[in-house]
Amino acid sequence: MRTKTLKKNTINVVTLGCSKNVYDSEVLMGQLQANGKNVVHQQEGNIVVINTCGFINNAKEESVNTILEYVQKKEDGLVDKVFVTGCLSERYKPDLVKEIPNVDAYFGTTELPALLKVLGANYKHELIGERLTTTPKNYAYLKIAEGCDRPCSFCAIPIMRGKHKSTPIEALIIEAEKLAAKGVKEIILIAQDLTYYGLDLYKKRNLAQLLQELVKVEGIEWIRLHYAFPTGFPMDVLDVMKAEPKICNYIDIPLQHISDTILKSMRRGTTKEKTTLLLQTFREKVPQICIRTTLIVGYPGETENDFQILKQWVKDMRFERLGCFTYSHEENTHAYSLKDNVPESIKLERANQIMEIQSQISWELNQQKIGKEFLVLIDRKEGNYYVGRTEFDSPDVDNEVLIDATKTYLKTGEFIKVIITEAEDFDLYAKVID
Repeated sequence: MRTKTLKKNTINVVTLGCSKNVYDSEVLMGQLQANGKNVVHQQEGNIVVINTCGFINNAKEESVNTILEYVQKKEDGLVDKVFVTGCLSERYKPDLVKEIPNVDAYFGTTELPALLKVLGANYKHELIGERLTTTPKNYAYLKIAEGCDRPCSFCAIPIMRGKHKSTPIEALIIEAEKLAAKGVKEIILIAQDLTYYGLDLYKKRNLAQLLQELVKVEGIEWIRLHYAFPTGFPMDVLDVMKAEPKICNYIDIPLQHISDTILKSMRRGTTKEKTTLLLQTFREKVPQICIRTTLIVGYPGETENDFQILKQWVKDMRFERLGCFTYSHEENTHAYSLKDNVPESIKLERANQIMEIQSQISWELNQQKIGKEFLVLIDRKEGNYYVGRTEFDSPDVDNEVLIDATKTYLKTGEFIKVIITEAEDFDLYAKVID
């Protein structure tokens, strides 16, 4: 059947999952554009590339449903070809080929040249830092490493992404300069593990030196750190953060749990005492720091006592930002040999309890911001509000600052000074300081 879409010879890249996948899609799109291909992101095209996530059950389900949706569109003649890449494809390719054979081809996370070839494009090695960004023009992700060497029991990322591999500082500087030339003001450093950066290339943890080089890039005003690991955290990063105004006083450090029993089973290489001391050091060295973390509840063997320890610790630590997930039993991980013995209903109840505590903490911390001045970066206009963020907030996951668009005119991507007038659990309302 002939394709009914008008977008002939257009490649539509559909991105699922985390910011690392967003980055990978942008690199793919940059390569396609450099080859003279028409490429769009999550719009309409007669050729579809689905960049999948295979991290936990919900993400896998979304990826499979998306593949099925586009396979049906292919059968209905709405698209010509469907290709699948990314983590789900890396992890479950034989199963996918068997279960969903109508996909034209499946590719893993390291098969970009092969994917480009079937799309009629050549992989261009000279395109250092070239990609087609899909985020708002004022911020972009900068992936500084791929893969992970950590042995966490619950995590399938090493299966899908391989061993840790740092990108050289010189290449990252070129990429940051190209982003700045496009008008990007904020770069968000991402990796499976930022704190491991440089060990493979420079034989030392070299995140601090990378930051010292990145702050020299003209046009980049904010540099934000995502996905640090608590074990072996390089303390010189805190010194650079305190000394350099461009580096946001912000760190995303997924801690997962705090009960010593669970931490040991998770193979996190730390204890409650060490983790608490690390966070205290963060706050002592950088008093303004905003700490974001994520936790897992319902891990195999998590007792009510383990959960109560976690609950009390969340109350005591008063994280500025916190997300909580229920444990997902993943094949080929170390924890898969354990019995997934916490009922789903209890997992959900525990996650809800943690988020209720955090919601109250967020509300209290936000109330303290009323009447205070902040520098805000404007991301977008939504309805009657301009939506921006302070340096203490990352896109999509943290507080947003809402400014009445009927009373003032602002430009996306500009920095403005505001005063906070109202505050809710996860939103701040502000007016511009004239």
